[in-house]
Amino acid sequence: MDKRRSLKLCSAVGAAAILAFAALPAMAQDSKSAAAAKELQQILSSKKMDSVAARDPEAADTFMAVLAVPSQLMVVSAKYSEPSLLNERLVQLKYMDVYMDLNRASIPESRYFITDFGADGLRAKKAKKDDPFDSREVAGKQFNFDGNWREDKMSEAEYMKIYAESDEQYARILSVLLEQAKK
Repeated sequence: MDKRRSLKLCSAVGAAAILAFAALPAMAQDSKSAAAAKELQQILSSKKMDSVAARDPEAADTFMAVLAVPSQLMVVSAKYSEPSLLNERLVQLKYMDVYMDLNRASIPESRYFITDFGADGLRAKKAKKDDPFDSREVAGKQFNFDGNWREDKMSEAEYMKIYAESDEQYARILSVLLEQAKK
């Protein structure tokens, strides 16, 4: 192959590579919740705790709780019709009771639930085909972070917007729960 032809081929390959990188979806976006999820899992494990709960500092009638099982965090945030009952349970450090109450007796339209497989923060898609995926449920409507936006009949941009908002909310909840767990 002559030099000129080789140069054209290299230019074409380089341009294709630049376009491919520019077109990479935001799926590689870093998780804002990753560090907090890992830290919370470590703290709970070191203290031999499986749950922690707290009142939302931004809303007196909203509470947050996490149940940690090996390699998984299940986090719930919701309004509760009798905040004084949950406040009492928090004072008594009955975190599992708060978690259970928020799951079964919270105000349904206020319920925000995250399942974080891997306890490594929300991921926009599965790392491997057979891996479990993270999910979010808001007011009874579940959304799976499996990377299949087409199956959900939406654009990739819409999918990533839901992911980014969910990850940000999850990071905020984790920061409140981390603060409580460190006490």
